[in-house]
Parts: sequence; structure tokens; C-alpha cells
Amino acid sequence: MTAPPTPGLSARARVALTATRALNAVSRRVGIGSGTVIGGRAGLAIDPGLLGRLAAGRTVALVSGTNGKTTTTRLLAVALEVSAGAGSVITNSTGSNMPPGHVAALAGGGSDGPVVLEVDEGYLPASVTTLHPRVVVLLNLSRDQLDRTNEVRMLAGRWRGALAGAMDTTVVANADDPLVVFGAGSAARVVWVAAGMRWRADAVGCPACEGRIVFGADGAWSCSCGFSRPAPDVWITEPGEGDGEAEWTDGRHHRVALSIPGRFNRANAVMAAVAAEALGIPADRALGAMATVDEVAGRFTTPVIAGVPTRLMLAKNPAGWAELLALVCPGDSPVVVAINARVADGRDPSWLWDVPFEDLRGRPVVATGERCLDLSVRLRYAEVEHQTVRDSVAAVGVAGEEWPSDAGRPVEFIGNYTAFHDVLTHR
Repeated sequence: MTAPPTPGLSARARVALTATRALNAVSRRVGIGSGTVIGGRAGLAIDPGLLGRLAAGRTVALVSGTNGKTTTTRLLAVALEVSAGAGSVITNSTGSNMPPGHVAALAGGGSDGPVVLEVDEGYLPASVTTLHPRVVVLLNLSRDQLDRTNEVRMLAGRWRGALAGAMDTTVVANADDPLVVFGAGSAARVVWVAAGMRWRADAVGCPACEGRIVFGADGAWSCSCGFSRPAPDVWITEPGEGDGEAEWTDGRHHRVALSIPGRFNRANAVMAAVAAEALGIPADRALGAMATVDEVAGRFTTPVIAGVPTRLMLAKNPAGWAELLALVCPGDSPVVVAINARVADGRDPSWLWDVPFEDLRGRPVVATGERCLDLSVRLRYAEVEHQTVRDSVAAVGVAGEEWPSDAGRPVEFIGNYTAFHDVLTHR
């Protein structure tokens, strides 16, 4: 169905909107893309102010951070549908998280309902200025693509500058990440969530004074300059692999039971529930809606690949890999680890040496992807016995040979961005 025209736009903006919709439709029809970027680029070329015009007067929520953006965006959108109705929440569900993708999402949306957008960390300051969000969710900050996003303290400073002027915005921020706390600290209204932080290597340098952050065993952290972890307004208890519980300072407790696995996803859900509450949806209703989500853009699905049931997971950087290795390592099923180094992944794979691959010792492991030899060297130094198979689909088949067909549990596949999508889209 074609989205209706948007009233109140200038002639130039209407031309830009028409071009966005037409090019995205052609892209989808001829199969050269998902129709979430090319049209947005054309629309912004015609009218550089198109994004702000399309968002004017709407309730907007933004979700940013290095890891968990896509999942948290999906969970928040599902929560808002509790009151807005299914299909009425506009979101960039494909993960196109820069301005062209945002334009495409707003141009393709046929309703005037709330807008929930995943935003690349580097584009968050401009997005705050352009979109005037009611809520901004800040998950975490760590190194990602080393050839694009490596100095995260500088990025935290840019967040801080942008949020200082967002007087009508509620910020939902992870109190356990010093870089997020620094970035959110200038905001007029902040709800601090103790969402956890397994990966700390990128946060040891104090963003306030360039001193050293000291982490305590209880989750507290501080620097000698006085910069320290704020008292959380919401925190998560029972952080095992079962259901968790979110607790508020006013005494409320709400169960966090999801269909997608992992402590990190329960933390994402609590962050989304706090954001939903800031937008008028009770947290318990929001969490109840999120429980229906069983996959996010292919993550945690279990398709049959090369004849083998395979659980697909995406990890793009050391922080994400650390979380997923902690998720899979209590088991005994084979693990396929896949690395490419295309533009979307970042050309520099040296971050492999920061990933705790030592956790895989004793497991059947297959290294795959275009940079499988780099990965193999890293696994050798981690003393992880493994096989190396360049083709990712073939690698899953090799892993399946190590696993009885009646095991009842899938092979685990963890890949970075393009490696994950290569397998996800295999037919």
C-alpha cells in the first residue's frame, strides 16, 4: 500500500518525499536493496531539511549505543503498539540507522503514530537537534569499526553537548557505563538504569578528566576527580539465564520474561520499558508486550542451514562477542565463529585479539568467513582447537558433523555483520 501524502510540506519537500518513495519501491522491486537507503539519500539531496519536516509534530524516541540498538528499538516499538495499535508505530526495523534510513522509515510510514528510530552513535547529536525527541535511550559505548568509531570518549563528549540543549527530552541511560553517564550527564531529565556492563576495556579512561576509572565488585565505579556512578532509578535483579526482575526506587517490581535469550536482552528490555513509561505506557504492560518478540532481524532464529538446525547470532565488536560467548559457553554444542571485513564490518579486524575466545576451549569450533585465517590465528593463541572452513554455509555443515542429529539443540553460529547476513539470507 502506498503511504498517503504528508500535508503541510513545501513543494520542494513534496518532490523529495515522492522521490524517496519511488526510488525505495524500485529498489525493492528489482531486488537491489531493501528500499531503506537509496530513496532517503535522494530525498535528502533534493531537500536537506526533509527529515526534520517529516518528523515535525510527531512523538519521537531515539535509541543509540554500540550494541543492542536494533533489539531495543524493536522492543520499544512493540511496547508502544500496546496503545497506538499494531502497524501504527513507525520504525526503521531493518537497522538502517543513519539519516537516509530515517527518512525512508518516515516516508514509508502511513500513520501519524509514534516514531521509534535506531540511531548510529555518531549521528545521534545531529538526530537530537533535527528530530527533537521526547525520549533518548543510551545503551553503551565501546569501540566498533576501528576505521570509523574508535575514540569513544570523543563521541561521549559530542553526546553531552547535544543533550545539554534538549530541554524537553527524557534520557534513559545506562548508569553502569561511564561513557554513557558522561554523555547523558548534561541532560535536563535522566532516568538511570543499572543495565550492566560486561565489557569495560573501553571505559577505563575517565571522560571527565582523562584519569582512570576504578570499577568495584558491586558494579560501582568512580574516578579520583569525583566523577562516579549515579544512583540508579531502576535496576535488574536475578541476572541469571532465567527470567529477571526490574525494580524501581518507588518499590515497584516487574518480571522480565523474554522469548529471546541473554542477560543483555533483559537489560535492553528494561531500558525499553523505562522509555515506554516516559511515553505514557505502564512498564508492566510494555514488558508484557515485549515477551512476544522471539527474533529481531533474524537474530536468535534457528533455520536449517546445510541440513543443520542453527541458532544465528550477530556480534560486531569485542563487547558484543563477550556477551554472546558468555551466553553459549555453558553448553556443549559446536560453535561456528565467522568474520568478514567488508565496509559494513570495518576493514580492520585487529579487535579479534580483544575477544575472550579462550572461553571456547573444549568445544567443537569451526572458524569461517573471509577473514577465517585471521580468526584461526587468534583461536590458536587462545588454545582453542578448531577447524577452518572459508565458506560459512559449508562451515555449518562441518560443525553439524560433530553433533548428533537427535541432540535437540542447534549448532551455535556467531558472526559479524556481513558474515551473519550471508548465512541469514542463504537459501
